[in-house]
Amino acid sequence: MTDPRPIGILDSGFGGLSVSRAIRQALPHEHLIYTADCGFAPWGDRPDDFIHARIDVLVKFLLHRNIKALVIACNTATAVCAKRLRSELSLPIIGIEPAVLPAARETKSQTIGVLATTKTLTSPKYQHLKTLVPSGIRVLDCPCPGLMDCVEAGHFDTPETMALLATYVKPLVNEGADTLVLGCTHYPFLADAIQKTAGPSVHLLDPAPAVAKQLCRRLEALQLFNTLSTLGVSEFYTTDATPKRENILQLLTSRATTLHLLPT
Repeated sequence: MTDPRPIGILDSGFGGLSVSRAIRQALPHEHLIYTADCGFAPWGDRPDDFIHARIDVLVKFLLHRNIKALVIACNTATAVCAKRLRSELSLPIIGIEPAVLPAARETKSQTIGVLATTKTLTSPKYQHLKTLVPSGIRVLDCPCPGLMDCVEAGHFDTPETMALLATYVKPLVNEGADTLVLGCTHYPFLADAIQKTAGPSVHLLDPAPAVAKQLCRRLEALQLFNTLSTLGVSEFYTTDATPKRENILQLLTSRATTLHLLPT
């Protein structure tokens, strides 16, 4: 039995495209609908009530498209909204969180750094996650205002972006961190710049592949795979569909892509 219904993916902006990319690689036959709240981003320093309201706009649109699963491709939104959405909706909901535990297993220096938004780092969900880290391992939190904006503007390695990264990354490395967690879905698009700043001996962890694997497990368990042999289609929507944003989308996806306006 096949289920051709689409998978919904949401984020505050284009960062979740790093998750969408991992999902597409893992599930080439699935139809994907990506929604970005670019007109109201960033969410990382917004009040919880604002994030809940914006999430509901995106979710309402995706439910209208009859999605079979929802991926919250945003660490901040997962921390704030995932529990509520799981209590309200009957479909599979896959969230994302900083890969702190995998980093704790990998570190040789017993020190890891976490690059994320202020909202993610101060959330109860993340604070609980840190209690699961084995004793003796230091977790250095680093809020990174401005990095999301660099990605949204397509400024991946400009002098301004490199200077901003230096203020965040170098102190972590100087403190002995040998593993850096990319705790925002925008940051994988800055991975080359972060690696250059941190040095070749520092390992970067992106949780997007783990999200794709978890989605696969949930679809398999519920028999929701699209088993047709044709390749899946990806659609992209945002609350601020300007020509400039479409150009950034095409840059991030490395292909000609149409960006549609999502009603606010």
